[in-house]
Amino acid sequence: MADLSETAAFPFVCEGGLVLNQSTFIMKPGQALELENFEPDIEGGYRRINGFSKYVSVVVPFTSDASEEVLMVATFADKVVAARGTSIYQATPGGSSWTSIDSGRTSAGKYSFERFNFDGNDKLIVVDGTNDPTVFNTSFSATDITTSSVEGSKFVAAFKNHMFYAGKSTTPQTLVFSQPFDEDAFGSGSGSIKVDDTITGLKVFRDNLFIFCENRIFKLGGSSSSDFAVVPVTRNIGCINGNTIQEFAGDLIFLGPDGLRTIAGTARIGDVELGTISANVQSLFDKNISSSSKFESIVIPDKTQYRIFFSKDSKADNITEGVICVMKGQTFEFSKVRGIKPTCTDTFVSAGDVIALHGSTSGYIQRQESGSNFDGTVILGKYRSPDLTFNDPGIRKHMQKVVVNYAPESSIDAALFVRYDYEDKDAPRPAAYPLDSTDIAAIYGTASYGTPTYGGASQPLVRQAVEGSGFAVALRVNDGGATAPYSIKGFQLEYQLGARR
Repeated sequence: MADLSETAAFPFVCEGGLVLNQSTFIMKPGQALELENFEPDIEGGYRRINGFSKYVSVVVPFTSDASEEVLMVATFADKVVAARGTSIYQATPGGSSWTSIDSGRTSAGKYSFERFNFDGNDKLIVVDGTNDPTVFNTSFSATDITTSSVEGSKFVAAFKNHMFYAGKSTTPQTLVFSQPFDEDAFGSGSGSIKVDDTITGLKVFRDNLFIFCENRIFKLGGSSSSDFAVVPVTRNIGCINGNTIQEFAGDLIFLGPDGLRTIAGTARIGDVELGTISANVQSLFDKNISSSSKFESIVIPDKTQYRIFFSKDSKADNITEGVICVMKGQTFEFSKVRGIKPTCTDTFVSAGDVIALHGSTSGYIQRQESGSNFDGTVILGKYRSPDLTFNDPGIRKHMQKVVVNYAPESSIDAALFVRYDYEDKDAPRPAAYPLDSTDIAAIYGTASYGTPTYGGASQPLVRQAVEGSGFAVALRVNDGGATAPYSIKGFQLEYQLGARR
């Protein structure tokens, strides 16, 4: 038997997410120096993300030019509603045709919308920054709200049985609200409120309506025109893109001038604290934030996950970047996503089914978290560990084995790379080692008869003999993009000590 008395083991679990603001010397072993198209898994480890697929099999019709963006997507009354060009359409999920439900909308911009029910009937209201607000009932009959004070509103929110409108270009600091239980009535019980900054978004959270502005944030409390009151949350920080405001993990998250921030109501009633959460990946925001007007965001609630996409006119879909933020315990973990370029988004939960949609630059409505590729384009995932010195960068380590713990959902198409001495060009660079998925348990509906191992592990340990030595070691996993997602849980590196430098 081989003498393993001098063999040491260095195990670590994959946790902490992408970290770009620390030296590799002080990073925790489980954190990632690269993490692209992997997501921090709420069940532990880093999981290769799902893809997206067509929610309706044909493009949303354009009205004059095929380059028109999809300006809105929303789930309502068991249909999908989309806006493009001068019209709004509805379609059946999985269907192959669109039906126009409103037309003649001139110079429409990006839409905002609200699903509401003031009178026992579900309704959808949409605004586009130019035209009259329009209300649809469940039969998709359209009613325009022609009151001049709300014509051309850019933002809309239902709060305390009033409908609030804001973002009108001629009155960018004014918030107009309807009378109770009627979005189209502006008599007794209606009114307006003016703040001292340009409004960039509205969001109801708990018992307040938060009013996001370019440089300030306010919250409106009360229940009627007689006691509505606006108080400042902060006069030093604003939201630079209202499309990034989402309710997430019991907080509101939004894009500030210095990255992602949250507004968290604390245990003390009326107290509010602001916190920056994206310091670990701040460099990604720094290089993209100048084009923030095009950013889009979406929440995947069953994964406690927020996604922001750096959609830009100058970037093709396959090189468009974004950031995934996952709440794990009391901390946020991040990764980078590449290959998704939404023009609009919506998340809706129906009977426990999370429906996350985006409008694509090609004119289709796509459902995220569906399939194993980006509507036919492979998903290329990357993971890289920090450079590991095993607490002594002065001693050479002769690597013997790498033990990989992962959770497959099907067969795996990935390769493991071992790199030495900070990937110095003169350091050993062994060829890729395949990640083996032959000894996995059968997964009903995906496994082929006779292929899996009976009683195989659902989270196997793969012991891979490796070559090379160095003073520091890093692991890479490159996904080939041809298989279903899987989660990398952790590693153990086995090595023998060599000479000191």
